[in-house]
Amino acid sequence: MKRLARVLALWFGCGKVPIAPGTAGTVGALPLCILAAPHGFWPVLILAATLLPVAIWAAGVVVEDSGNHDPQTVVIDEVVGMVLACLWGPHTPLGFAVAFVLFRIFDQTKPFPARRSERLPGGYGVVMDDVFAGLWAAAIGYGIDRMGWLS
Repeated sequence: MKRLARVLALWFGCGKVPIAPGTAGTVGALPLCILAAPHGFWPVLILAATLLPVAIWAAGVVVEDSGNHDPQTVVIDEVVGMVLACLWGPHTPLGFAVAFVLFRIFDQTKPFPARRSERLPGGYGVVMDDVFAGLWAAAIGYGIDRMGWLS
């Protein structure tokens, strides 16, 4: 089970990229987003809700094994966050690009309550900041879309 946890936590190798593994993990989430998002809000939310406990478990296993509170190689948290960022539309190349950029910005800046959530134990601390970053990205992306700036 530890091997499976590591494969998932590193999102099938994306976390092994030597420069910007978080960005690589976010790119690794795009195929899921592209497949789920055109079907609407609920399939994306169900995908995120399914990935969330898997991510917490897998990240927790790697954290425990490594002794590092938030290893850079763990990128399944970026996958969950990026899927959440894709809750809004439009589901076009521009829409996915905006979701990607917004998620990366919020993942780096960690607006409330993302930074505080990093203090949570184990896999929760690794994953929850990205959940909040993804929700921030979805909210701002939705606003941008509603203003007609992506039409």
